[in-house]
Amino acid sequence: MTDLHNLTIVGARTALDAGDLTSLELTEALLARIEHTEPRIRAFLTITAEAAREQARAADASRGNTERGPLHGIPLAIKDVICTAGVRTTCGSRILENFVPPYSATVIERLSAGGAVLLGKLNCDEFAMGSSTEASAYQTTGNPWDLSRVPGGSSGGSAAAVASGQALGTLGTDTGGSIRQPAALCGVSGLKPTYGRVSRYGLIAYGSSLDQIGPLAQTAADLAMILQVLAGHDPRDGTSAAAPVPDYRAALSGDVRGLRVGVPSEYFVEGMEPGVEQATRAAIAVLRERGAEVIEISLPYTKYALPTYYIIAPAEASANLARFDGVRYGPREPGDSMWDQIELTRGHRFGAEVRRRIMLGAYTLSAGYYDAYYKRAQQVRTLIKRDFEIAFAKVDIIAAPTSPTVAFLIGQKTDNPLAMYLSDVCTLPINLAGVPGLVVPCGFSEGLPVGLQLIGRPFDEASLLRAGDAYQRETDWHTRRPQL
Repeated sequence: MTDLHNLTIVGARTALDAGDLTSLELTEALLARIEHTEPRIRAFLTITAEAAREQARAADASRGNTERGPLHGIPLAIKDVICTAGVRTTCGSRILENFVPPYSATVIERLSAGGAVLLGKLNCDEFAMGSSTEASAYQTTGNPWDLSRVPGGSSGGSAAAVASGQALGTLGTDTGGSIRQPAALCGVSGLKPTYGRVSRYGLIAYGSSLDQIGPLAQTAADLAMILQVLAGHDPRDGTSAAAPVPDYRAALSGDVRGLRVGVPSEYFVEGMEPGVEQATRAAIAVLRERGAEVIEISLPYTKYALPTYYIIAPAEASANLARFDGVRYGPREPGDSMWDQIELTRGHRFGAEVRRRIMLGAYTLSAGYYDAYYKRAQQVRTLIKRDFEIAFAKVDIIAAPTSPTVAFLIGQKTDNPLAMYLSDVCTLPINLAGVPGLVVPCGFSEGLPVGLQLIGRPFDEASLLRAGDAYQRETDWHTRRPQL
C-alpha cells in the first residue's frame, strides 16, 4: 500500500483487520512522514519514535486477540497539555520546560489500553490560551495549506498534524473553540464533546468549567471511533458525567431525513468573509437536500458570549495557574528570597498572553469587582445556556459557521489581542453552555479551508456524528489534502 499517511482511521482499521497492513508498517510510514514534513509544519514538541515502534510491535503481536478495540494499532498524537507518564509535557510553556509527569491522564490510559500507538506530543498555544498557536513558547506551527498562515489554536499542532498526514488522529482540548477553530482552518474534522463526557483527569487545566478533551481526524467516522474509546465516567474526575455511552459508529446511518437543523442568524456575524458564509450556507443546503428540515432560529444572547467568556475563563485560569511557581516542579529563577524566586519565575517563564489572562482574571475576582464582573458573567452564562435549551426544544442540531475567517497570516493579529479573540466568536457560546460541537470541512475560500460547525444537545454527540458523516458521504471536501 502507498501513501499510508493519507489513510483514514476507518481505512487503516479495515486494512489492519484484513492483514493487508501491520501496525509497525503504518507507524513507520507516519514517522517517515513526520521526518519529511516536520521542518516545515512544526507540529510536534516531542516525538516518541522508539516507544511508538514498541507499541506497534505489541499491537501486531496481539493481532489475534478478539478483544481488540477500534484504535488497536492506530498511530495517534497528543496535544501537549495532557499528562503522559515518562514523556515530557510542557503546555507550550517555559514554566514547564522538561517537566515529565509521573502519571498519565485517563484518556491516555484508555488509548493505551485500547492498543493505540502514540507518536508524540503536539504544539499548542501556551496553556491552551490562544487562537493561532503563535503563543507557544517553543515554535509557531504552520498551516499545511499555506505555511505563511496560522493553523488556528490553541490545538494548532493537533489540527496541522492530521492535515499534513503526520498522524491519523490526534487529541486536542477545547475551552473556547480550540479543537473546532483549528479543525476548520486546517480542513479536518474535530469534535468538542459535551462537558463531562470525556474525563479531564490528567489534563493541565486552563478553565475548569470550560475545558474538554476531544479528537481530531479526517472524518466524522474517524472521530466516532476515537470518542468510543475516550468517553465514559471516570471517578477520578469530579466533573465526569455518569451518562451512558452509546455506540457512536452504529449511529452513522448516512440518513438525515427528518432531522431538524436550526440555523441561527446571530452566528453569521458582521465582518464574516463572504466565502466563509457562502461555503457554510452551501453545506446547510446539502443537509436539506438529503432530507433534513432546515429551520431559522435565534440565539439572542450570543452577542454577549465573547465578553462573558473573557471574564470567566481568565478568572479560572488565574486560580489554576497559581500552582506554577517554580517551587515544586519546573525550572526556578534565582532570587534573594522565596517570594523573589516565585515572582521572577512567573514573570520570566510565563508568556505575554498567559500573563495578560492571569492579570485580567485576578482583577475580576478581586474584592470590589467580583460581583460586577465574575458574578454577572456567570448570570449571563446561564442566559446563553437557556438560549440553547429553548432552541433544542424546536430543533435536533444547530448548523453554523466555525470561524468568521479562513486562516490568517502568521503575525497578523499578534499585536491586537481583541482581533485575535474575535476569531473564536462563533465557538465560545458552545463551551459556556457545555454542549457538544462538531466541525467538518465544507469548502474553500481563497484557496483555504472552511469548516461547518454542528452543535448538539448535551450528550447527543451521536446526532452530530450522524449528520457530519451523512454530509461527508455526499461531499469530498474531507478528502482534499494539502500539497507538501
